[in-house]
Amino acid sequence: MSGSIPFYQKHHLHYDRGYRSKETQSKVSQYQASSRYSASGSASANWKSKIAFQQPKVLTTCLAFTSIPGSALLPPSQEFATGLSDTEEARVRDTAAYMARRDLFTSGLEMERSELISRKETMRESAERITLNKREHFKRMNEDSLMHAPEFVIKPRSHTVWEKQCVRLHCTVSGWPDPRVVWYKNNVALDPLANPGKYKIESRYSVHSLEINKCDFDDTAQYRVSAMNSQGELSAFASVVVKTSDFVVTSFCIVGPVSEYGITFQTHIVDKFGVSFGREGETMSLGCTVIIYPALHRYQPEVEWYRDDVLLSPSKWTHMHWSGDRATLTLTHLNKEDEGLYTLRVTTKSGYETYSAYVFVRDADAEVEGAPAAPLDVRCLDANKDYIIVAWKQPAVDGGNSILGYFVDRCEVGTTHWIQCNDTPVKFARFPVTGLVEGRSYIFRVRAVNKSGISRPSRVSEPVAAMDPADRARMRGSTSAPWTGQIIVTEEEPAEGIVPSKPCDLQVTEATKNYVVLSWKPPGEKGLEGVMYYVEKCVSGTDSWQRVNTEIPVKSPRFALFDLAEGKAYRFRVRCCNSAGVGEPSDPTEATTVGDKLDIPSAPGKVIPTRNTDTSVVVSWEASCNAKELVGYYIEGSIVGSNVWEPCNNKPVNVTRFICHGLITGEKYVFRVRAVNAAGISQFSQESEAVEVKAAIGEYSGSITSKYNKVILPLIWVSAIQFSGRYKVAQCHTSPLSPPPPPSPAPPYGITILECVRDSMVLAWKQPTFIGGADITGYFVDYREVIDGVPGKWHEANIKAVSERAYRVSDLKENKKYQFQVRAANMAGVGIPSLPSNTFLCEEWTIAVPGPPHDLQIREARNDSLVLLWKPPVYQGRDPVNGFYVDIKEADAPEEAWRGVNTKALEKTYTKIKDLKEGEKYVFRVRAQNKAGVGKVSDVTEPVPALTKPGTKEIVVDVDDDGVISLNFECGNMTPDSKFVWSKNYEDITDTSRLTTETKGTKSKVVFNRPGEEDIGVYSCLVTHTDGASSSYTLSEEELKRLLEISHDHKFPIIPLKSDLAVELLEKGRVRFWLQAEKMSNNGKVDYVFNDNVVSQGEKYKMNFDKNTGVIEMTMESLTPADEGTYTFQLQDGKATNQSSLVLIGDVFKQLQKESEFQRKEYFRKQGPHFIEYLSWEVTPECCVVLKCKVGNMKKETSALWHKDRHQIKVDEHLGFAEGVLKLEIAQISKKDAGVYEVILKDDRGQDTSTLNLTDQGFKDLMNEVFSVIANSSTPLKITSTDEGIRLYTFVSYYNDLLQVTWHYKDSAIAFSDRIKSGVVGEQLWLQITEPTEKDMGKYAIEFYDGKGGLRRTVDLSGQGECLNRARVAGGLPDVVTIQEGKALNLTCNISGNPVPEVTWLKNDREITSDEHCILKFESGKFASFTITGVNTSDSGKYSILVKNKYGTESGDFTVSVFIPEEAGGKKK
Repeated sequence: MSGSIPFYQKHHLHYDRGYRSKETQSKVSQYQASSRYSASGSASANWKSKIAFQQPKVLTTCLAFTSIPGSALLPPSQEFATGLSDTEEARVRDTAAYMARRDLFTSGLEMERSELISRKETMRESAERITLNKREHFKRMNEDSLMHAPEFVIKPRSHTVWEKQCVRLHCTVSGWPDPRVVWYKNNVALDPLANPGKYKIESRYSVHSLEINKCDFDDTAQYRVSAMNSQGELSAFASVVVKTSDFVVTSFCIVGPVSEYGITFQTHIVDKFGVSFGREGETMSLGCTVIIYPALHRYQPEVEWYRDDVLLSPSKWTHMHWSGDRATLTLTHLNKEDEGLYTLRVTTKSGYETYSAYVFVRDADAEVEGAPAAPLDVRCLDANKDYIIVAWKQPAVDGGNSILGYFVDRCEVGTTHWIQCNDTPVKFARFPVTGLVEGRSYIFRVRAVNKSGISRPSRVSEPVAAMDPADRARMRGSTSAPWTGQIIVTEEEPAEGIVPSKPCDLQVTEATKNYVVLSWKPPGEKGLEGVMYYVEKCVSGTDSWQRVNTEIPVKSPRFALFDLAEGKAYRFRVRCCNSAGVGEPSDPTEATTVGDKLDIPSAPGKVIPTRNTDTSVVVSWEASCNAKELVGYYIEGSIVGSNVWEPCNNKPVNVTRFICHGLITGEKYVFRVRAVNAAGISQFSQESEAVEVKAAIGEYSGSITSKYNKVILPLIWVSAIQFSGRYKVAQCHTSPLSPPPPPSPAPPYGITILECVRDSMVLAWKQPTFIGGADITGYFVDYREVIDGVPGKWHEANIKAVSERAYRVSDLKENKKYQFQVRAANMAGVGIPSLPSNTFLCEEWTIAVPGPPHDLQIREARNDSLVLLWKPPVYQGRDPVNGFYVDIKEADAPEEAWRGVNTKALEKTYTKIKDLKEGEKYVFRVRAQNKAGVGKVSDVTEPVPALTKPGTKEIVVDVDDDGVISLNFECGNMTPDSKFVWSKNYEDITDTSRLTTETKGTKSKVVFNRPGEEDIGVYSCLVTHTDGASSSYTLSEEELKRLLEISHDHKFPIIPLKSDLAVELLEKGRVRFWLQAEKMSNNGKVDYVFNDNVVSQGEKYKMNFDKNTGVIEMTMESLTPADEGTYTFQLQDGKATNQSSLVLIGDVFKQLQKESEFQRKEYFRKQGPHFIEYLSWEVTPECCVVLKCKVGNMKKETSALWHKDRHQIKVDEHLGFAEGVLKLEIAQISKKDAGVYEVILKDDRGQDTSTLNLTDQGFKDLMNEVFSVIANSSTPLKITSTDEGIRLYTFVSYYNDLLQVTWHYKDSAIAFSDRIKSGVVGEQLWLQITEPTEKDMGKYAIEFYDGKGGLRRTVDLSGQGECLNRARVAGGLPDVVTIQEGKALNLTCNISGNPVPEVTWLKNDREITSDEHCILKFESGKFASFTITGVNTSDSGKYSILVKNKYGTESGDFTVSVFIPEEAGGKKK
């Protein structure tokens, strides 16, 4: 064999493209030699060429499968090698016959036309052609109105008839194309030919009818009529009820135990088939004799056959026969797919009986020695227009050499030509087949290959059509109607000019080292025209896209890429195209590395063999850990010492318990197990212990006691064989000996009712006190009816074991009484049943409160606490359960001692009970509540002591050096079967992505993969097969935060810093960057980084690292614009690291650079005379302005020159120099003093200058300070009275003309007038109010402006007396009085004031006194009167009254004019 070409690419005697027989090889050779490929031999090609014809393009194209049956090419011995089902072969034969008849008819018609054609017929044909074209055009224009799915215009009607009568069901169906109608009885198609005269089916003018002749009881059924065309399928239903003279049938289903003629049938299955062995290619028959008593004429029971609980249907591979008393199943051509548990089920009106046995199918002999066995269970997945995924299962036998891979072959249905799909073997048990023709159906087979050769092919798959899944769903292709052999493919009218949009949801659905499968969704915008796709790939990290399918675009939204480099990462994208062009590419996928994503499963765990019968052993094993997409397990056995391993099963089993049959009695065997998934077969498990093949017998006699120490029943070890999830007893033996306990568990106990409805009850029970030699894997429940206190026969409630200690028993009868029993099962077998429970009445609970909680468990018992777990009640009551109450009492205390643990309802189904008394035994119970109240009490727990058992340890939290957080638990009293079981909030941990469990010896830990808030909760660990070793740890939010901080510190240890990186300026403007670490070893090192570049010691940078103090520094002489950026010190000391950065950019850097330059200049400036403090000003309390500066490094020769506005100020008494301070005083500053002042120090060492700008804002600031001093020197505001009124005034130490003041009255500026004036007299600022009134009372203020907040002095006139208590003339005096001589003059005015004013009368500004001629009075201090008894001309003149007190003076004036009436003209005097 050449090493350059793999052997599987060469022809072998045992396999080539026609490996089945010499005849086939001959025909394949003819096929290969022909110039044109066809689906079969030359005869087929000739036949197909005859029928080929050109069809006009229409919207609907019919793809007819015109093929020759496989039996026409293969000899009879190859009947089963064709891989075609009965339906397919019948369809192929019908199609071939039809095509032959059509060819014959067509040739005859052509001859007749050539002989009888005439002008008249030609015209008729032309007219018909025109009519046909118009019809075709109408179809195109009105496609939606013509083509539609079937519709029932009239549906069939149900009927009730008497025996011997006839019944007719009819319906009317519309649809185009014309629907095909099929009638069914109880979902079985009716064939009138199979029952001549019984059924009559007619179809005329869309009216379809089914006539049933002479109805009998068996015709009572549900009938269905199904109408199907290319647009879909629709069904309608009708019932037929046949009445008899003995009883009336109320429906088509017989209800209750009373069967036909009121007789209860008894069914017995005898003469049973046993465990059977066959070989591939052989024929096997399984049969049982069925005795039904009483035997009734024409009564037919329902006989069904199952394989692995799947109902079998008649097919080419399985033939079923019922002779009236014997049921037979014939497997016509055995394959490994036929291996399994076969069950016969005989159903009568009174119930059913079943029997089961296993059938083993061995591999056929390999055609080449050392070649592997054939694969099995070939299936087609994800079928699309031109793409199908083929999957299979690996064989158990590899021929002694590991399997290199598999070849996949395809064959178009209707042909016998097989085409190999892959050039190189694929190891993955799935393969995408591409390049299929849309609308055609295919079958597939698989062959395995190792270095010795290629296996026989597998059994062919079921046929599958290459078409769009949506089209397949629309057609609803199912077994309800035989396949017509045609697939209707509808082409839609294209929409011109629409380029399809990009596909969406592109993803990698499967990736192996041989291929990558892409899937996507078609674009939403594509017009009516169908689209095809181009696939492009790109190596990850590049942007070079390469089109994969350069020649032909794909039609399916799936694509498989081959020839990718293993280990490389690729990205993919897809483009749509149609006749309008190629669309935009889809979004690319994430980078996908080529390689197997699915790992081969790990080896199964411990294998335990258990004796069963004289020729069989029960093998149990631990499942593979973390196995993904597990297919099942293969078991192998070997006689001890032979080193020859034989497969125990040739079809993978998906359970962890299997009965190995066909063993040699008395020999010792060891067993091993392998796990299988699509990626491959795992390594073998460790070999089991040797077990001798002989019937299992009991080795223990004793009794099992209940918790009350009462004897329940003698203990009998019953070995059980598992069939279809149940059991049947194989051996039962009681031994007088008393060796160790049996491996099967003791019976459960404490059966209670959790819920009861009309036809079902929910049971609960307690775990057995002894679980046997292995963990309990499940429970089986039996029930029996109790009638008048007499128990009936036990019935199975569950076929498959239930893992929970609660189960709902269904199909019970309301108001009937029942008893129950429960069995426990483990890997060793099913234990003995429990004692029958109490008798319970099946009646629906209607109480409003909840039922009892159940499954109470005690965990973490300590000296002062324990944890109680329970499950919520099954019966919720009227409203949902919203809380729980826990009761406690001492074990030996009376019932009255029950007390509550919690006063507020608990929301969770667990609680920690504290404050227990050490050593005391306690019992507990739980009650649930809802809105209606508190419900029933649960069963009481077993007594448990509050005691910490010796060696008890608690869960410890740990954070390792890598920062990994884990919970650790250690148990010192473990047994070989003990396991650590971790839980969160006392529930199984299902999300393994967040936690990883590691167990080594007596220690176990849970590692948090990604600690976060989702991990908050109570974590507990229970150790099985111990005396209750358990512990818990509460991870709170605060604790999680603390652990995360510790984890971060451990994961990323940092060097602590006393100070972060800082910058400072040194002498001469040098720049120093520095930080200080708390502690660093001698191995510590520092990298100095500027703008991501490491800098080193040199002319520009000077570094220093003092490891004793931890001070790290770097200095620079000066800063330039190139030094702007980020400075970083990176520290490393072993694993610990740290860094500190300082960003010097923008204004921050410019400020530092400016300061550095300033410091540098300052250094050189201070080498000669210089200013220590630059020129500034201050204002003295006397309002004198002083300009001053402080100087240093002066000597006698140093001169100091003052300048104002560049003009030197002459030295006079205003200049001074004392104690290094130069001063210039400016008294009574004014605007003329504004300017720029400058001082120059100069000697032979150099000079220095200081400037002060006292212009504009500088002068304003100075004057504001002057104003502030003036304001602060002002005296409090005072009030004084004047002759004119009242004066408010204050004094200042110095007044400046630029001072701005404002007078306020009641917080408003005063508007000055002739009555209210303000002014300045020397250093006095005053406000004069002339003739004040009551309106002038209030708060007055003077405000000094100083450019800041200002200063106010205030005074309040209210209550001072200056206004109201001053002397006043209130009124009463006229301005002028004209009076005749001789008349009396009397004037009176009101006087006010406090104290009472002094009153003085004046005439022509001279005081007058009272006499007889002029009487002056002042009465009551209020009224002043002026009376002249007889006026004369001498009394004429100006009179005044003057009133005065200490608050002020006021006067009133009037003029008196006396006239003589006799004088001409009335001249006044």
